[in-house]
Amino acid sequence: MGMFTMRKPRGFNHPYIYVDERKEKLAKMEESAKRELGMLPEKEFSPEDIRGKFVEGTTHLKRRKESERKPVHLGVILVIIALLIYLWYAISTGII
Repeated sequence: MGMFTMRKPRGFNHPYIYVDERKEKLAKMEESAKRELGMLPEKEFSPEDIRGKFVEGTTHLKRRKESERKPVHLGVILVIIALLIYLWYAISTGII
């Protein structure tokens, strides 16, 4: 029955106009290969080189980053707020 089945909305895909990630990745690979062969001098240490490496190494964080899901769900936040409002009401009226 089609009455209770919900279809997911179409995903949003935003292609970048001015950034070519493939071209940047190829340039980085080419540069690292030249450094390994000794055609270029060794690169200075930069914190940008290690940024994001932990997320790339773990599968669950990589999936979370790709799906852009937040770690705390909205429902949990609403339940906590409702509980706090109930406690405030109970304390102010003298039930507790």
